[in-house]
Amino acid sequence: MKLTKVLQLIAFMLLFPIDAICSTTELTIQGDHGKLSAILTSPDTANYPLVIFCHGFTSNKEFPIFEKISDKLAKAGIASLRFDFNGHGKSEGNFEDMTVINEISDVQKVIEYSLTLKDVSSISLAGHSQGGVVAAMLAGEMGLENIRSLLLLAPAAVLRDDALRGIMFGKKYDPLNPPEFFELPFPEDNPLKIGREYILTAQTLPIYETSRKYKGPLFLIHGTADTVVPYTYSQRFKYELKNSELYLIDGENHAFSVHTDAAINAAVKFLVKTLLEKNN
Repeated sequence: MKLTKVLQLIAFMLLFPIDAICSTTELTIQGDHGKLSAILTSPDTANYPLVIFCHGFTSNKEFPIFEKISDKLAKAGIASLRFDFNGHGKSEGNFEDMTVINEISDVQKVIEYSLTLKDVSSISLAGHSQGGVVAAMLAGEMGLENIRSLLLLAPAAVLRDDALRGIMFGKKYDPLNPPEFFELPFPEDNPLKIGREYILTAQTLPIYETSRKYKGPLFLIHGTADTVVPYTYSQRFKYELKNSELYLIDGENHAFSVHTDAAINAAVKFLVKTLLEKNN
């Protein structure tokens, strides 16, 4: 085996030891619109950094790529907290009452709770799709002194443009006079509905204006075959936030279900570098 291969194997084993011990705890956290269902995955060590994961629109804390990243982070000595936003998964609240603004409030509540945990040394945020917008805007509001690093997977800044155009998942509405409830095209047997307030707040969201105030390290991962959120939105994030890096995965979709391992490894590498390595 060549020396470089040996070194790579040793480095991987050091980061992700096979016999590493971690614990998983189910939590309930008071959110903006009721109680939030959450899962804390922590390493068997003291004084660890914590990454809070923000899932996307209609998704939940069991989003597969988040689960896999969390497992690898725990083996590297980094804790994670995944939760369901209001109206999603096992959390309280009605989906039609959900807005990006009250999701930001949910994350603020989760951060407040996390800071009460005795072993948490720092907080970082990770978000996918709409959760990426939520994480980016909150990081901009809270700053580097509160958010150590930021990971965004296909952040859905397109949601503001879609709200202004009056379109969502191929269905149209009048953006100047949005309906009280707008029915999504899924699930077929009992379609979800978003409320008028979601559309109105989305139309005026200062996504980039708020996010650019964050001066900490940002890592963006986006697929070139993403038909839900074009990768050009991540390119703009990279332009707006100077301390950032963009990793484009050729042929990857919005759910990161094609080249999943590439996205996972890139995400874990960034978080380990910014949270565990010295001089970061």
